[in-house]
Amino acid sequence: MVVWITGLSGAGKTTISEALGALVKPCLPELVLVDGDAVRDLFGGGLGYAEADRVVQIGRLQRLARFLAGQGQVPVVAALYSHPDLLAWNRAKLPGYFEVLIDASVDLVSARDPKGLYRKAAVSEQPSVVGLDIPWHRPAFPDLVIDPRDGATPEQVASRIALAVPRLANALEMA
Repeated sequence: MVVWITGLSGAGKTTISEALGALVKPCLPELVLVDGDAVRDLFGGGLGYAEADRVVQIGRLQRLARFLAGQGQVPVVAALYSHPDLLAWNRAKLPGYFEVLIDASVDLVSARDPKGLYRKAAVSEQPSVVGLDIPWHRPAFPDLVIDPRDGATPEQVASRIALAVPRLANALEMA
């Protein structure tokens, strides 16, 4: 199975996936976090942030998730770009695929702006920002939608995700 967490930059994907890992990994040691930024760093600086580069990056995450799932691991992927064709590939090719949308608006992530992307984009120092000059394709059929405006902590959101994914919920019950 593969849990795929998506949302705009600054929505909280990495923080939530880390909280999910902290909650579930003690009960399910085969859980593996696959963070888009970490994988980008792992492969070196060969990719930019233009839309075509983002497609390549998502392809890396997809193939890595499929590889890990094929070995009995449970990847939790935190990934930004969500073109409908790529998400359709996920549903068709990733076993037990479960999609989580962190449904943060551009206004909300711009206000948070933990990486300074939106500030830099506002003064033309940062091109290729999804939601600004690269279209954000909000997933059409996520399995779970998280509204980050509800005030839940990352740990509370992680618990919601774990309870919504049968394999994760079963692991927690068995603990």
